[in-house]
Amino acid sequence: MEKKNIVELKDVFVSLGGETVLDGLNLSIEDKEFITLLGPSGCGKTTTLRIIAGFLNPDKGEIFFEDRKFNGVPAYKRQVNTIFQRYALFPHLNVYENVAFGLRVKKTPEKEIKKQVSEMLSLVNLSGFEKRHIDTLSGGQQQRVAIARAIANRPKVLLLDEPLAALDLKLRKDMQKELRRIQRQLGITFIFVTHDQEEALTMSDRVVVMDKGRIQQVGTPQDIYNEPKNAFVADFIGESNILDGIMKKDYEVSFSGNTFKCLDKGFVDNENVDVVVRPEDVDIVPPDKGMLEGVVTSVAFLGVHYEIIVDIGGFKWMIQTTDKHNVNDKVGLIIEPDAIHIMKKSEYSGLYGDYSSYSEELDHLSDIIPEE
Repeated sequence: MEKKNIVELKDVFVSLGGETVLDGLNLSIEDKEFITLLGPSGCGKTTTLRIIAGFLNPDKGEIFFEDRKFNGVPAYKRQVNTIFQRYALFPHLNVYENVAFGLRVKKTPEKEIKKQVSEMLSLVNLSGFEKRHIDTLSGGQQQRVAIARAIANRPKVLLLDEPLAALDLKLRKDMQKELRRIQRQLGITFIFVTHDQEEALTMSDRVVVMDKGRIQQVGTPQDIYNEPKNAFVADFIGESNILDGIMKKDYEVSFSGNTFKCLDKGFVDNENVDVVVRPEDVDIVPPDKGMLEGVVTSVAFLGVHYEIIVDIGGFKWMIQTTDKHNVNDKVGLIIEPDAIHIMKKSEYSGLYGDYSSYSEELDHLSDIIPEE
């Protein structure tokens, strides 16, 4: 069955205080999908939400909702609700009345309100909490009330602006699963904003990576992680070794003083490229058996694996391995063709890629921290 778009932004420009916040944004959001806007602070994520919600009008560009142009349509006339980082619950009302609030504004009959509130509280696992006051609830429970209130009106689109940022790590992970379950059960479109890469990869059908008011890449979590479009995306999503390379010809790339087989093609012969190798895709072997050879400069144990920094010709690689190695060990690296991803040079080339600062951080800290 062909999927239809519920929201479309076409050539949207927004300037605030003389600064360009959205720079020609084009984005189509499908009905019933969980899509995440991901990027650093100031990249335009929240502004995009505000445009969709109707809290802000673009300077230029068009907004469509179910193929109808929605420029200038006020927020209250859009079938859209928003959950903010601060839940904005009413402290003087109990849980039941908080969830019922939007339904009462719409003058919904009391019998229907009772049915809807009961269904929503059951959906967010808060049945029996109807008479509880907001200030007696934990952060996670308040979050659930905010979700129940936002979906009680059955919006077609739910906007979530970093709603889990205030929760502790375990609760955040629990709520990620809960939000995904609720979205699937309701079958409505969730547009989620975060700067947390793991959160985006865990929850989304598609991820929109943004920087400087522009979309850098849109794709499934797997696409974004395995096939980043440029050095910004590769660095922002997980750890990456990003090296200067030369694409000798189709399926053959040179970097770090060696030539490697790869799976990429379609570049000009001898084109300068960026090469991405994820830390988990490198095998450590004895020095004489490696394609590259280096020296271990740092070892950190992270429970599941070790993060090892290896100096190869002055470039510091990060490698994740379950094998123990020690600082000053000489090691060889094996990199299989499917571990190598080639990207075209971009404005981000040369800004990211090696882990020199990673292994020197502790030395710098010891310089600044005064002795007792």
